Amino acid sequence: MAPYNLLTATVSLMARSFSAFYTNTPARCTSIVCSANINPVKYLTSQTSGPPKRPLNGYMRYVLQQKPVVISENPEIKLVDVVRKIAQQWRMMSPEQKEPFQQASVQAMKQFKVDLQKYQAQLSPAELQQQVLEKRQRMAKRKAIRKKRELNVHGKPKQCRTPFNIYMSEHFQEARGTTTQAKLKSLLDDWRNLFSHQKQVYIQLAEDDKIRYKNEIKSWEEHMIDIGREDLVRGQTQSKKKKTAAVRKATKKTAAKSVKKATLFFVGKKQKSKTSSKAKPSASAKTVQKDSPRKPKM
Repeated sequence: MAPYNLLTATVSLMARSFSAFYTNTPARCTSIVCSANINPVKYLTSQTSGPPKRPLNGYMRYVLQQKPVVISENPEIKLVDVVRKIAQQWRMMSPEQKEPFQQASVQAMKQFKVDLQKYQAQLSPAELQQQVLEKRQRMAKRKAIRKKRELNVHGKPKQCRTPFNIYMSEHFQEARGTTTQAKLKSLLDDWRNLFSHQKQVYIQLAEDDKIRYKNEIKSWEEHMIDIGREDLVRGQTQSKKKKTAAVRKATKKTAAKSVKKATLFFVGKKQKSKTSSKAKPSASAKTVQKDSPRKPKM
């Protein structure tokens, strides 16, 4: 292994020396030499002032190694096709061929954990808390991006437009200015200078678009609930549905209690009437007792 590393260092030194004389091709020469002899154990780290960066996995190491080779073999190929071709090569590789890249990633991860512990030991409690807060913000941002991507995939309706958005979309081409920012500024100034009756047209269009959005978002959210994606539904819609379900449940409980009370009332009244009819003799029985002669005492 040592002679190979020595040969690699020699070739790299020669490439750098040639680049001093040939200024037209230094970048291509050095990139091919270095990329063709990438040390798989090496991993990217940040500067000494910042935290160490997480190392690359085995697949990304293979991509970095094969990307210059594929580009040199196919100079006119697009970057997307380069990545696709490298991914196909990775899938066709055997586990034994992938093992050096995977093992290098494992070793780099161990070193990364050691460096991270050393870095965190130098920080104060306030700096550690700031890092935790920044990490939470990054995770929340990633979650929002993933949710937005899922919403677009599932065809969520577009938000309703404001009157100024409608005015801007109609007059953006003929707006003053050479840059986008200058055009937006000129359109904003023109919008502020419009009369109320001129703005009323765009206000009415915005109201119509708001009705469109309400109808489309209602049907879309119902469809998302039907397919089991309640997580994509707006929070206010979920709260409304929960309140409606709670009201229905409470109404059912109240109706069941009232029916039960009514049933108990009628049953108790019926039993009470039976008991009173057994305890009190009937009027005909009282008449017979009065009419029958009393027996003489012996």
